[in-house]
Amino acid sequence: MKKKLPIIAITMGDPASIGPEIAAKIFAKPEIYEICHPILIGDAGVMNTATRIAGVELNINTVAQVSEAIFELGTMDIFDLRNVNVSELKMGKISSMAGRAAFEAILKAIELALNHEVQATVTGPIHKEAINKAGFNFSGHTEIYAHYTNTSRYAMLLVHESMRVIHVSTHVSLRKACDLVKKERILEVIQLLDQACKRFGIKYPRIGVAGLNPHASDGGLFGKEEEEEILPAVLEALKRGYHVEGPVPADTLFTKAKGGLYDGCVAMYHDQGHIPFKLEGFTWDSESGKMKSVKGINVTVGLPIIRTSVDHGTAFEIAGKGIASPDALQLAVEYAVKMAETA
Repeated sequence: MKKKLPIIAITMGDPASIGPEIAAKIFAKPEIYEICHPILIGDAGVMNTATRIAGVELNINTVAQVSEAIFELGTMDIFDLRNVNVSELKMGKISSMAGRAAFEAILKAIELALNHEVQATVTGPIHKEAINKAGFNFSGHTEIYAHYTNTSRYAMLLVHESMRVIHVSTHVSLRKACDLVKKERILEVIQLLDQACKRFGIKYPRIGVAGLNPHASDGGLFGKEEEEEILPAVLEALKRGYHVEGPVPADTLFTKAKGGLYDGCVAMYHDQGHIPFKLEGFTWDSESGKMKSVKGINVTVGLPIIRTSVDHGTAFEIAGKGIASPDALQLAVEYAVKMAETA
């Protein structure tokens, strides 16, 4: 019997970004159609232009509902929201029109997933300023998904090969991030990371938890968060049966993870986790002055639906040039499929 493939909704991202281009490149890949039925959520006019920018030949099949999609290689099924005036769109520029279009695509993807019309969602890059300029006060995809799925227990998880990093806090000031290092939140994030790793096929996840302060405070010399919040969370997690260690000084935790000691790491704040992660997945080419490779994905864990995403931005500086890499988006689709199969 032929395996039933999951339907994956892919949002185009900001229409003025590289999002539509990398989406077009994904839809031209035979290997994507071997693992799923992809459907693009966005504007057909934008995607028609994007196929030319990407240099791929695709027939456009616009649909008003998922059941109308044909899911055939060589055809891009588009849930057409008709919300972009292509003649007014300026590539690489922030605009409220682009922000609104990107936001509406996200809402449609969430709606389809909540209604079980698609098995997972994959999001293209958005520009936070454009989203807010359009009147939607959110700091990113994670917060949008949490709000519209009524989810209170969630976290951002970054994935690239064996490096998996989850965050206690993300889009807040560094000063506020320190205040959010609390036992209950750390324990919650450990649990979410353990659940995610198991969905990725890791039977007994080994988790390392970072300290907040230099040298994990050196026994209280540089702060009390380790003693008062992080260590109690780790001890409680051990009591509950999780394979966890910490607090580990952040300047050694990620090196150990790269070497295979941990299946996942808990970072206390945004940059503590993002910097080592991007050192692994992003490669800068000094000769061209551009990123040579951008790999790694973002998974929102704790949601009632599946959401994966690229972990790079809109790359406005190269939008419309046809040189954007679809590697991260392809990886996001592959992980979405993997999660859908274990849902």
